[in-house]
Amino acid sequence: MNPSVLPGISHPLGATVYPDGVNFCIYSKRAQIIELLLFESPEAAKPERIIQLDPQKNKTSYYWHVFVPHVGAGQIYAYRAYGLYAPERGYYFDHSKVLLDPFAKAVVNDENYCREAASQHGIDNCAYAFKGVVVDPSTYDWEDDRPLEIPYASSVIYELHVGGFTRNANSGLAKEKRGTYAGLIDKIPYLQELGITAVELMPIHQFDEQDVISPSLTNYWGYSTLAFFAPHRRYSSRRDPLGPINEFRDMVKAFHRAGIEVILDVVFNHTAEGNQKGPTLSFRGLDNKTYYILEKDNPALYTNYSGCGNTIKANHPVVGGMIMDCLRYWVNHMHVDGFRFDLASVMSRDYWGLPLEHPPIVWAIDSDPMLSGTKLIAEAWDAGGLYEVGSFVGDRFSEWNGQFRDDVRCFVKSDADMTGKVAARIMGSPDIYPQPEREPNRSINFITCHDGFTLHDLVSYNDKHNLANGENNRDGANHNFSWNCGTEGETTNPEIQQLRTQQIKNMLTILFFSQGTPMLLMGDEVRRTQKGNNNTYCQNSKFNWFDWDLVEKNADILHFVKGLIHFIQARELFRIESFLSTTDKRKPHICRYENSFKQEREESKESKEKKSHCLAFTLNYPYQQEYLCIMLNNYWKPVEFELPPLSISQHNWYRIVDTVLPTPYDFCPPETAQVIQNKKYTLKPRSSVILMAQ
Repeated sequence: MNPSVLPGISHPLGATVYPDGVNFCIYSKRAQIIELLLFESPEAAKPERIIQLDPQKNKTSYYWHVFVPHVGAGQIYAYRAYGLYAPERGYYFDHSKVLLDPFAKAVVNDENYCREAASQHGIDNCAYAFKGVVVDPSTYDWEDDRPLEIPYASSVIYELHVGGFTRNANSGLAKEKRGTYAGLIDKIPYLQELGITAVELMPIHQFDEQDVISPSLTNYWGYSTLAFFAPHRRYSSRRDPLGPINEFRDMVKAFHRAGIEVILDVVFNHTAEGNQKGPTLSFRGLDNKTYYILEKDNPALYTNYSGCGNTIKANHPVVGGMIMDCLRYWVNHMHVDGFRFDLASVMSRDYWGLPLEHPPIVWAIDSDPMLSGTKLIAEAWDAGGLYEVGSFVGDRFSEWNGQFRDDVRCFVKSDADMTGKVAARIMGSPDIYPQPEREPNRSINFITCHDGFTLHDLVSYNDKHNLANGENNRDGANHNFSWNCGTEGETTNPEIQQLRTQQIKNMLTILFFSQGTPMLLMGDEVRRTQKGNNNTYCQNSKFNWFDWDLVEKNADILHFVKGLIHFIQARELFRIESFLSTTDKRKPHICRYENSFKQEREESKESKEKKSHCLAFTLNYPYQQEYLCIMLNNYWKPVEFELPPLSISQHNWYRIVDTVLPTPYDFCPPETAQVIQNKKYTLKPRSSVILMAQ
């Protein structure tokens, strides 16, 4: 035993700072030798010190540990693991590889990192490897900051890419702040004015930017995690080893002061190590059979339920423990308000990939007391065909409602027989979520997200245009339920431009006036475009960044979105935590009006087809004296609607929304809304109208 170190202890995992030194602990069931490497600087090509751990003194069960005196926060470290290299048996030990601690809370050497060097067996990659940083999370001054715990019923979520939101030169930020956590702080006033209550940040855990098919491209989205505890270094304006942690916490604190929650998109379904041809960065080199689901008949191969090369074995106790420690760390020490779980159905699979009725890790997350105040949002499907929207287990998880996205898209582009389906989506999808006592706001309603077309592209392209990704247009979804309104791509035709604007406003109207929690994609409020690319994971350029010139150019859509958000935020009708009644008029209720669109009904009857494209309903909260009439005409001709009667206390209908009208008349707040004198309202083709009684 090295006399300058002590045996250490087996908990907690990772690097833990004490007054007189640091305890290092790492898990490996099958390694024969573990070496701790200490580096003088982040870019050091060789370790300053190598500490070989003695299995007799530095190992308890499957945990290797050592206490190193006289080191502290800021120390750069990594590991090597010696063991059997036998891929046919699932063993991938390679002591030539420098390995990142899965519990590392900061990561350095990203400038010198080389994925190719980590992918070649037997080639030493020390100079080109990521390394961890010892962190003491207890020293930051949070100034009494606490997570906000805003109810779903009061929430409007904004899905945002940290790098892309402020990276553009026209963001108005200093160059060193563009694309950083600090840059987001400067844009908080814009988000406050928009009216959103939460930012859902696309992955900010340290990821592998070189995990792409074409070496000329960059992994932009970040769904290629290699360190679940560490904030991504490239998103920090500070280059010191501890800079990203402090800058991230500054950002969270600033968001909270502005009344905005921070939700993290977490990727506990795969890692950056990919399949058997991928790099050895951390998990594979420490204990491959523990961390990944392997093919039963050929353990050299990785079962791929993520679509990204490998699948995390989330229900293994060690892996599940890491996930729980990670979530607790981000809540307790980084003060985040919630998590969106990417391809969450992977967490429902057992050691061999079979679906579990009651997956332990999901229930552990759902019932953990430290996470009890956080938002838990599941993308309740995976790339292996497991689809659990409406059936994802747990008492607290909400879900991305993919059916809402598809049904609203189809309805607005005038597909037949969609009124019943979209009516259910507007009501909070009780057909999908029939569970007793489940509140409708746990349906996360969205029409677009990072994966797919933007809202502008949804009305501008029939087909994906992904050649720039280097995969011959094979990547990305083929079925987008989009409609280009008559011309593929950009056009100067004023009629098509007007129709596209209407269609965007129609979808936004349905999104924000539906029961459930709305989610808006970054830039949709100003018609951000990706030129028809529906899989921009590898496009880190102006092509994919927020274009701040659009704030002025498309101020009409921005005005409309702001109006809708502020309107619903001021109404108790959209804060109800139970499904609206369809029978009891004393409670908040919804009333659908059948056969109320005269012209379309007559034409459908003549053609002997039941293809209604119109929907009308009222939302009524008698106690709050809130009464709205929503009319949706996705028919290609004008239709006439007979307005519902008003009570004695309600004198007139006032027009809040008409998506055909130009700005500022497309949305008017109640105090400037126009009174409707007639008992009938004629809706123009492909339009949405909202009236308010007062």
